[in-house]
Amino acid sequence: MRVSGFTIVRNGVKLQYPIAESIQSILPICDEFIVNVGKSDDETLELVKRISSDKIKIVETEWDLAQGPGVLAEQTNIALGHCQGDWAFYLQTDEVVHEADLPRLLLCMKRYLGDPTVDALRFRWLHFFGSHWRYRIDAGWYQKQDRIVRNSGQIRSFGDAFAFVRNDKRPLRVKNTGAFIYHYGWVYSEEVMAQRRLNQGEIWSDGREQEQQTGRYEFGDLGRFPVYFGSHPAVMRNWIAGHKLSAEDWTAIVRRYWWNPLLWFRVRYKTGRRIKQAINKDLTKPPS
Repeated sequence: MRVSGFTIVRNGVKLQYPIAESIQSILPICDEFIVNVGKSDDETLELVKRISSDKIKIVETEWDLAQGPGVLAEQTNIALGHCQGDWAFYLQTDEVVHEADLPRLLLCMKRYLGDPTVDALRFRWLHFFGSHWRYRIDAGWYQKQDRIVRNSGQIRSFGDAFAFVRNDKRPLRVKNTGAFIYHYGWVYSEEVMAQRRLNQGEIWSDGREQEQQTGRYEFGDLGRFPVYFGSHPAVMRNWIAGHKLSAEDWTAIVRRYWWNPLLWFRVRYKTGRRIKQAINKDLTKPPS
């Protein structure tokens, strides 16, 4: 069995994506990793070239931003087209996998390799927001997605590249992995978040009035979101240690929830409770 990892990235350094951490999180179980690097205004290409692995294969492209969100699926499919493995494992560059889940994922791929009725493997999602210890489960924030697809040539990315479909338009036949995708796209300083939101305006047509006026993105009261008590992927350790708001939030969490067994044992747990009404209407459709 061969496994291909693949991703796309453009201006990732300027927008502070954890590019290397994302790639390195699944590199141990990949036989190759395809990185589609769009022509950038920063050192994104150089950063990818510095990742020390002969598994990395770089494809350089130029993105047509006039396509809107569809350019993301187009570029994702270009990367997928270069994959040679039996399975293709897709991560966006602000998504990371925990090392504790790698054996399980490898086992799942081996288990279903010879079963043509399985098209994809599904993950649960942790959308961290404002702090590395808070996550979103309200309306508009998807809680599961397929990220490992059978590399049969019959599956493609579509829309804004958050999901995959079969070419014959039949529903994907999926199996659950039980593993998490750790999504860090909403854990930055207020200034960086504002810049990222404005940059995404090149692709997304929704307004960015707050950021344009203030140069800051307001997270609001983080206490209204569920607490994540578990560990994070080891590749993110330094990243998290340098995040001021997360450090302040964790101090408050420990003070308040010192009695909670989830905190004692650092359990990687996400509540199944869903909030039907979005907490903030401006955040009902988060970009990557």
